[in-house]
Amino acid sequence: MNQDTIFGNSFMSSKWFNPDYLFNQGAVFFNNLFHYSVSPDTITLFHTVLFFFALMFLTIISYASVRILEIRSKEHKHLEHEIAEYAHHQALREQKIQEGKDVSKNERWVKTLGYLFSQHPSDWKLAVIEADAMLDSLMSQLGFRGESLGDKLKGTTQENFRGLKSAWEVHTIRNKIAHEGAFFQLSQHEAKRVIALYESIFREFGYI
Repeated sequence: MNQDTIFGNSFMSSKWFNPDYLFNQGAVFFNNLFHYSVSPDTITLFHTVLFFFALMFLTIISYASVRILEIRSKEHKHLEHEIAEYAHHQALREQKIQEGKDVSKNERWVKTLGYLFSQHPSDWKLAVIEADAMLDSLMSQLGFRGESLGDKLKGTTQENFRGLKSAWEVHTIRNKIAHEGAFFQLSQHEAKRVIALYESIFREFGYI
């Protein structure tokens, strides 16, 4: 019998190919595993780990709950502020419109003030456009001729129209609004300044 045959027989007769041996070893392994898992030390360690996990999750849940309450509180305060501010602006708008009615019988001027004190930025531009149209009508009533307001302004001088410089300034802004559209940025503060210039011209001629 050669050496390879002897090695092969030895290998095949190894205990690792013995089903009884493997079964017994498996039974011993699972038996030891079961006793280890139910031992007091293992159960204590398992409970300790579970306790720390539970504590960690409770901490996270508590923190998240507090943050949610803080955010909702801030949102509630912000909403109350927005409502109060809106109510204030509405009251101010109505007051300004009423003041306009009280000091002017010109319906177009009252309409212009309504646009000016609106909460919509697009209305501020409408206020300037409407005021410029009123200026065009005023120039026509004063006898100045021209196809456009620009032509009428070119036909006057500082001597017979003291607000000429202001008229050119506000008319230029109106043209930017018309030509640039949504790309032209006009704040309400600037709109009020422009409308005030129109108002000074209108009051000079008793137009409003």
